[in-house]
Amino acid sequence: MYFSKRGSEPPQQDETAVWTCSKEDCSCWMRDDFSFEEQPACPICASSMVRDTRMLPVLVNTYKK
Repeated sequence: MYFSKRGSEPPQQDETAVWTCSKEDCSCWMRDDFSFEEQPACPICASSMVRDTRMLPVLVNTYKK
């Protein structure tokens, strides 16, 4: 059997708020909707994180209060 994704359209992308690690050599980032703290620390290197935006596929967080 042959399956092709050629016919499907790309997922809708939107400008999304994210947290990015402040260390230059660390590439960690997380969506703001999926962080549990007001000012999260990097889960990889424990540095502080700064707010940023990225073009990402739209996801809905059903657990956010």
